[in-house]
Amino acid sequence: MHRLTLAQSNAMIEAAFAKGAEMGLKPLTATVLDPGGHLIACQRQDNSSTLRVRLAAGKAAGALALGVSSRTIGEMALDRPHFIASIDSMDFGGMVPAAGGVIVVDAQGTIIGGIGVTGDTSDNDEACALAGIAAVGLKPLN
Repeated sequence: MHRLTLAQSNAMIEAAFAKGAEMGLKPLTATVLDPGGHLIACQRQDNSSTLRVRLAAGKAAGALALGVSSRTIGEMALDRPHFIASIDSMDFGGMVPAAGGVIVVDAQGTIIGGIGVTGDTSDNDEACALAGIAAVGLKPLN
């Protein structure tokens, strides 16, 4: 597999939302991007605020841009805040340095996209993103 399909992307989002419902989370927004950071799918649950679309995309885009999860980017921001701030101002889709953005790989370890989830705590957002990836038989980049 060399790319995520729309069906897989929508299934990831559906599974992320199901995990959020199971955990009793606030309304979520999830975005799936291809490896180049281009939108494949995005859904915003009822009552999820409008800025959440850009936040979810920023988590996924930042992960893809730097090759690490948005959780790791958040950790990097503590040690190198000026570096992360300068990258965030570049025009590639933005970056949100908080957990919830995860790179998706296929069975061979090839990067095939990224998912970003936002709406609850960052840890919960990430749990939903990981559930979405697992639901379609793919893996997060470690």
